[in-house]
Amino acid sequence: RLARFVLVDKVDFLQWIGTAAAFFLVTILVYTFLPGSVVVENPTMRLPSRRASGGWGRGGTEAVLPRGLGGLENGEGLTFEPTRLRDKWARERSQDAQSVAELGRPVKRVGARKPRLALVFGDLSPDAMQLQMISVASVLEAMGYEMKVFSFEDGPCSSIWSTIGIPVEILPVDTKLLTSMDWLDYDGMLVNSIEARPVFSSLLQEPFKSVPVIWTVHETSLAHCIREYKSSGMTQILGGWQEVFSRANVIVFPNYILPVMYAAFDSGNYFVIPGSPAPAFQADRFIAKNYDKDVRISLSLGPRDFVIAMVGSQFSYDGLLMEEALVLQAVGPLLQQYPSENSTQTELKVRILTGNQTDKHRIALEAIALNVGFSRGAVEHVAVEDTDNLLAIANLVIYCSCLDEQSFPSVLVEAMILEKLVIAPDLGMITKYIDDGINGLLFPRKNIAMLSQVLLQVVSNGELSDLGKNIASVGKARAKDLMASEAIEGYAVLLENVIKFPSETLTPLTAGEIPLPLKQEWKWHLFEDVKHLYNVNESLADCKMLKKMDWHRNRKNDPHSITPKIDETFSAIAWKEERANRIMSAKMKLEEEYLKERSDQPRGTWEEVYRNVKRVDRMKNELHERDEKELERTGQPLCIYEPFYGEGTWPFLHQSSLYRGIGLSSKGRRFGADDIDASSRLPLLNSGYYRDILGEFGAFFALANRIDRIHKNSWIGFQSWRVTARKVE
Repeated sequence: RLARFVLVDKVDFLQWIGTAAAFFLVTILVYTFLPGSVVVENPTMRLPSRRASGGWGRGGTEAVLPRGLGGLENGEGLTFEPTRLRDKWARERSQDAQSVAELGRPVKRVGARKPRLALVFGDLSPDAMQLQMISVASVLEAMGYEMKVFSFEDGPCSSIWSTIGIPVEILPVDTKLLTSMDWLDYDGMLVNSIEARPVFSSLLQEPFKSVPVIWTVHETSLAHCIREYKSSGMTQILGGWQEVFSRANVIVFPNYILPVMYAAFDSGNYFVIPGSPAPAFQADRFIAKNYDKDVRISLSLGPRDFVIAMVGSQFSYDGLLMEEALVLQAVGPLLQQYPSENSTQTELKVRILTGNQTDKHRIALEAIALNVGFSRGAVEHVAVEDTDNLLAIANLVIYCSCLDEQSFPSVLVEAMILEKLVIAPDLGMITKYIDDGINGLLFPRKNIAMLSQVLLQVVSNGELSDLGKNIASVGKARAKDLMASEAIEGYAVLLENVIKFPSETLTPLTAGEIPLPLKQEWKWHLFEDVKHLYNVNESLADCKMLKKMDWHRNRKNDPHSITPKIDETFSAIAWKEERANRIMSAKMKLEEEYLKERSDQPRGTWEEVYRNVKRVDRMKNELHERDEKELERTGQPLCIYEPFYGEGTWPFLHQSSLYRGIGLSSKGRRFGADDIDASSRLPLLNSGYYRDILGEFGAFFALANRIDRIHKNSWIGFQSWRVTARKVE
């Protein structure tokens, strides 16, 4: 009996342990996914910039990627700070102030001309980039800048630029040749989009390396191709893009996602100017075309379903699942307004916009939705590619991310322009642009359960209330020009820091002196007649452009390409023949020398031998320098010398025998041309300091030194390559 009693007690004790373990497990699950009212602290994530940490790959930054490219650990920072650029600008301002202090008086400006800017585009099609830069250029013109637009393809926006008084010039479309344009005429350049890359063929060469370049990159197509280039071993293409990104003084991005996507090309010159009319362009495309019926079918929605779109940050992090669960819990009370038994009536459907969705994430969220009371299939995920479709058919949009970022989410801008009611947490970057109850609704980020009360105010009888419709209408009116002033002023401030204006230019207005009405809105009225021509397949066009630009370099590295193999075969054959001919010529020359040594020859006096040796040396030098143009030049009474520096000047140098180039540096001389190396005749030019100070006068001094050894014409002249450049323009 005692043993039986002890055995029963043991069984009861094990049962008690199992019951307690099950209770604690259920408690943890309920606390994690289905809390009634829980306080959620804002997940502050710190993203050290390359400037501060020395690289994107250290300090936990490798995981800082947009959805689909990686994830964030909870508790990290999410902050982009261009520390290196700001330190550089502060150092330059300090040096300028020190120079003025040492001079003892302020520098006087002549003010003979306005500061000139060159705006370079890949094409002139009516897109968001054209609208943004036309708006920026209008303000810059009012500030005192003089501008000219260059493009590799013409388009409908050419007439818009002419309307605001800015001339347009179409550049030749050739990614291999240097651009025949004298960029030294401009104090700075604003290059826009990766389609304008061919312009860097000149900007990477002297003397255009010193021209300040601000390059705005808004496409994601190149970022998606980086992984493909690496996996395919296209090192030459990657190196070319790295060189181009390093050449620009500043790379400007319109949001904080792109700097992370282009981290492979970062050389410390990345800068973010938030704000773009791109979401408005996307919204206008859906307003112009009625996709409602087809989109609802593709998203498994009925024609009368009330759709709530849950959107969030483009960055993924560990707290995302909890935030989505809390929002679903807050949406739960609305289910009482929808009879789930009768499928012919309106049903409540929730679609969650997600990028990198795992199976565990999907299964967990389905379980949470069922526990809240949603029927199976009522809550589903939508891919990022269907963002526009989801926002177009949604009745209201909830921003469920509590990640405090640095700029207003573009997905909310597009939703507001589509006249959708936006509900978001009271984050700092959201409260800056959304007034609670006026153009949107806010709920406390530390008490997401309050979202239920906010939803019940704007949803009644299964439909959006009049209050919600009025708020959405006000949001649409304000969202079209949201962040326009920040973007326009950002470019003005950037120009002040990047461009050093010479003394002969007039001083433009500062960013703080811009009149408020000029920078409050984008120039939509100029695009009324051409915005319907907006390229719908913009990303597809970007990919085609990239393939076109990289094709000729790809063929060089492609082991399956037929042309390189044929060229290598012919090169090998030609090299064997050339080698055999050289060996035969060397043998014949050696035999002739042996025969001359064995035969008796009259030597003459020492004076005659000395004169003969000198004559032979001079003949060797003359034969070495002379070519067809040199022979033509011998009988001419005039020779015009063209001083030049670097390969960027080659398109402007004459090819006729009347002209002869004189390079200020041993580098950058034309192959096969009889150009004169001024640095070998005047070693002072080997110093970059003296070369910059003397300029083309250094060529004059080099020719004046031992002039009898260079030219044998009665008259000589000089002409700068920039004269030819102005004639070309």
